[in-house]
Amino acid sequence: MLQYILELDGTALLFIQEYVRMEWLNPIVLFFTSLGNAGAVWIVLAAALLIQKKYQKAGLAMAISLLLGFLVTNLLLKNWVCRPRPYTAIPQLVPLVTAGDWSFPSGHSTSSMAAALAMFCRTPRRIGTPPLVLAAIICLSRLYVGVHYPTDVLCGTLIGALAAVCSLRITKERNGNDKVAA
Repeated sequence: MLQYILELDGTALLFIQEYVRMEWLNPIVLFFTSLGNAGAVWIVLAAALLIQKKYQKAGLAMAISLLLGFLVTNLLLKNWVCRPRPYTAIPQLVPLVTAGDWSFPSGHSTSSMAAALAMFCRTPRRIGTPPLVLAAIICLSRLYVGVHYPTDVLCGTLIGALAAVCSLRITKERNGNDKVAA
């Protein structure tokens, strides 16, 4: 079963390279994937929310979710699993960017989903929806540029969602007057 999943992962990346990548789209996807580098866009967004009294709880939830995701993904799982990047294991795969650490799970996917989901749940939908869309684009961009397997992105997304849920529980008010947006 594991071998089948690994083969499917590689096949999906080669399919993306062959049928989805387009010369005109490459710079756009490279821009979006770079937004996730070191979680920078999410850190800046969390800081911006932290300085606004109305959205401080959203900013705090984002910061906590980013920290939790980083601890689980970058400090624990990447160094435990040590999965090589797909472009080192699949000779036919030509990456649009390269990365220095291990592949599993995707740190970009973890941080993007952790921060965006925390923000989505702590702000009005009109404010929280665009970051959630951006997070999805960043996650998919990691496949497009050839630096992650689909299972890396899927697991990173799930870890990010779990980190967001934990941060939302941590930041929930004790008196029941929590202002989670509807």
